[in-house]
Amino acid sequence: MKEIELLAPAGTFEKAKIAYLYGADAVYCGTSSLSLRTRADMKDDDLEKTIKYAHSIGKKVYVTLNIFAWDEKYEEIIEMAKKLEILKPDGIIAADGGVIEVLKQYSPSISINVSTQANIVSLHDCNFWYKNGAKRMIMAREMNKEQLKYIMANKPKDMEIEIFIHGAICFAYSGRCFLSDFLSCRSANLGDCAQSCRWSYNLYAEEKNTPGEYMPIETNEYGTSIFSSKDLCLIKEIPEIIEMGVDSLKIEGRLKTEYYVASIVNIYRNAIDDYKRNPKEYDYTKYLKEIEKIKTRGLTTFYFNDRKNTDIQEYSGKQYNEQYQFGGKVVEYEGEKAIVDIRNRLQIGDTMEIIVPYKLEPVEFKIEKMWDIDTDKEIEAVSPGVKDQKVKMLLPIKCEKDWIIRRKK
Repeated sequence: MKEIELLAPAGTFEKAKIAYLYGADAVYCGTSSLSLRTRADMKDDDLEKTIKYAHSIGKKVYVTLNIFAWDEKYEEIIEMAKKLEILKPDGIIAADGGVIEVLKQYSPSISINVSTQANIVSLHDCNFWYKNGAKRMIMAREMNKEQLKYIMANKPKDMEIEIFIHGAICFAYSGRCFLSDFLSCRSANLGDCAQSCRWSYNLYAEEKNTPGEYMPIETNEYGTSIFSSKDLCLIKEIPEIIEMGVDSLKIEGRLKTEYYVASIVNIYRNAIDDYKRNPKEYDYTKYLKEIEKIKTRGLTTFYFNDRKNTDIQEYSGKQYNEQYQFGGKVVEYEGEKAIVDIRNRLQIGDTMEIIVPYKLEPVEFKIEKMWDIDTDKEIEAVSPGVKDQKVKMLLPIKCEKDWIIRRKK
């Protein structure tokens, strides 16, 4: 069975380390001003650390330069291309033809991955970019499986195909959205999306014979979210995708927490490995059960199975998680007293789950003892009142640094 890459988001160096720990083969990250997530806090020093760390443990890094750039951006793009030629990431993700020409000139040794922002939806499109120096095509999320199968069967042998399997879906065609720019002067195509599609709106009807008189429609206390989509989830389709021969499976979420990255990467890592070990026994429901614990919106297969699928809208609009929240991250394990960096209020008696790398079922326990990080005195509760608030906690198993713990609400 062909090896398949599990590709995870990394908004920071710490998130990259978490992704690798929980089974990612590669991460994608960007510079703070030249990718489509300018709020992802990956500064140049962190980018360098991420690349060096990844290569030291046999993993990969892809760097995003996928903005649609004005002419005044090209001086910065050229300098970044020169820097990447030195840092040697495993690929550069770009969508703008002008940017790709710069990369070919100033980063000639780095593979070019054509971003989903380029809206690649056909074999002809793939071949165009391939002839223009690109190695990997990141397909538009609007494609269905029959179209992908056709491309896999007819593409050049060394052309790589990457698809999204999980995460947020943009209201616009493969993310080419201007709604944020129109409403808040923050361009999604320059990496500063305000996520206007997730906002709640008040809608009104105007009767044509009485112009100017507006009647509110479809209302609740939040208004209505007419543009907001559910999150993509192709966990059920993993066997078919693997058999299709796709090269890389991508998870969206550079702005998501370490907890989210660890959980989703771990689930898909287990799903992929389990299928490869025993294809006949693949049971997607056990992976979906874990996804349900951390999802923040409804889930959809989008157009992968059915071009006519209409179950893609999230009309409630607000993000939610009714079951669990980020509890903390293990900083150090000292026998009985593990040091945990907490992310939400914890107290004696809380039900917790340790997410163990490469193990699908988490280890559940109740907090029995906690100690103040400074005084070492037993305490009943602790709150994340300051950044990097830590506590000593009794854990049921030996845990490694950076293991994630969640709290059941």
